Amino acid sequence: MSLVEEFNDYRKRMNERIMSYDNKVIKRFFNLDTNTYMDGALDVKTKEMLGLVASMVLRCDDCIKYHVGKCYEEGVTDEQIMEVFSIANLVGGSIVIPHFRRAVEYWEELKERGSAE
Repeated sequence: MSLVEEFNDYRKRMNERIMSYDNKVIKRFFNLDTNTYMDGALDVKTKEMLGLVASMVLRCDDCIKYHVGKCYEEGVTDEQIMEVFSIANLVGGSIVIPHFRRAVEYWEELKERGSAE
């Protein structure tokens, strides 16, 4: 199973399980996240790139994969994603580099899958 399939399958399965508990606070938090990344004064593409920088600086690999995937879906180019990664590395410092490597690996797999579909 690929990195992309493994991540997306796990995320979907666990989100469904979490939502099955029917907790109002958790549902509201998930809804807030969904609404935050919708088109507004900033477009979805810009918001996903901002989310990716924040996720890299905070060193959350799951968040990074999620936002890299969303950036790919929004049509972010190689040049744009590298600028996003550059900002994250500058702001976060050298400790971000291992997460940067994994983000590039994930980005490249998304591109390989996209050209195969």
